[in-house]
Amino acid sequence: MFLKPLALGTACLALVLTLAAQAHAENVVVFAAASLTNALDEIGERFTAKSGNKMVASYAASSALAKQIEQGAVAQVFASADLKWVDYLQDKKLINPETRFHLLGNTLVMIAPSDSKLEKMEITPKTDIAKLAGNGKIATGNPDSVPVGLYFKQAMEKAGQWKDVEPKVARADSVRAALALVERGEAPIGIVYETDAAISKKVKIIGAFPGTMHDPIIYPFALIAGQERPSARAFLDYLKTNEAKGVFARHGFKIN
Repeated sequence: MFLKPLALGTACLALVLTLAAQAHAENVVVFAAASLTNALDEIGERFTAKSGNKMVASYAASSALAKQIEQGAVAQVFASADLKWVDYLQDKKLINPETRFHLLGNTLVMIAPSDSKLEKMEITPKTDIAKLAGNGKIATGNPDSVPVGLYFKQAMEKAGQWKDVEPKVARADSVRAALALVERGEAPIGIVYETDAAISKKVKIIGAFPGTMHDPIIYPFALIAGQERPSARAFLDYLKTNEAKGVFARHGFKIN
């Protein structure tokens, strides 16, 4: 006869504790390179389950996100696909350099639609990329700003091919936009990261660019200046755990 009130009291206490936890939960807003989308979404779910704080991500080209931060967009974490844009924000004192770390790496690859007649090949400085595109375009990120395009431009400049390749480049807003162009058959080849190619059944990898042809592909993470609250620091700390690294590795990223 006394169990029902006790059970009711326990249930009320649990509800109060749950509501209290929700009241103290915070959103951690992450501005992240588009190539991180799938892996970081999974990591965000795991982080929320462990901490109660929710990761809210905005994915785009690192260049676009850096410019948004410069213009005052509110976020706590920046994750870039290259060093250039995190250096850009650091020079402007818009990130906390003490929180910066370089976590991931990737591989630059050439893709084609899955039904393409192009076969897998070894890419070298002598591979005629412009010829492979034929009369079509080469889809990649804008080589003036988007990291994947910057890496590709470096590779072509080092190979002495940029003059021939540049007119054929379809300048996408992000690596995922470049992937979509190839998926739809609007470009016969594209240059993306290996991790992006892996998520699509509509494309196939033709070859990988040797790392000697471009700067190392590095993903730095850092807290945005003035946004160093505990929940954001906890998220950065979680990214360094073996659990989070395992997720990144499963999605094809190299762990630095």
